[in-house]
Amino acid sequence: MAYEIPVTQARAELADLINRVVYGGERVVVTRHGKPLVALVSAADLERLESEPEAVAEAAEEPMISSVSSLRPVDSAPGERRRFGIAAEHRPEHRPE
Repeated sequence: MAYEIPVTQARAELADLINRVVYGGERVVVTRHGKPLVALVSAADLERLESEPEAVAEAAEEPMISSVSSLRPVDSAPGERRRFGIAAEHRPEHRPE
């Protein structure tokens, strides 16, 4: 299973994403404006994909993408909003329990 994450959020969470890939066996797709840019996969996963062509076809058949941002809210690092000129933020709608 792969998680989709915007590049701005991935930048702030790189160490956590690397741990999820290496220790959690996850794949992470980094996006910009909703379009996939790169994928983070473990070195072992990459080696397997490169050495076994049928593994690539098998991986393409898996349902792969869900949203990391739906798992938990993430605040920007201090000063990041000013540094990158971010003028708006996403505020999820309040859902009564």
